[in-house]
Amino acid sequence: MRTRLAVSLVAASLLASTAAFAQSTTVEGAANGAAAGGAVAGPVGAMVGGTVGAAVGAAVEIPNAVITSIDAERAPSVVVRERVVVGEPLPDTVELRPVPRYTEYRYAVVNDRRVIVDPRTRRVIKIIE
Repeated sequence: MRTRLAVSLVAASLLASTAAFAQSTTVEGAANGAAAGGAVAGPVGAMVGGTVGAAVGAAVEIPNAVITSIDAERAPSVVVRERVVVGEPLPDTVELRPVPRYTEYRYAVVNDRRVIVDPRTRRVIKIIE
């Protein structure tokens, strides 16, 4: 009974924290989930955590075509003092530009780095190094 409860808590915490996995790939999500699950519930938790982490990682992966399309775009870089991190919104002073053929994303060039943003929340989804 305790194992089931621990596994359920691990799975719920991994699903709730998608911002933490926002820049992860499926493989990284699986590895992070397995480590978190294993720490809480042992081998069974590692197995469940790996599965949940992979699902979360896959759900937030940005298609390569999105990255390729904004690499070809020319946009001026905006300097901001705030630290730009995945999961945090960009300041209102940063202009969000449309991603060609992908209306669910916007992008900006901030401090000489391209960032992909959720236009509804202005939260950074991925930083392209």
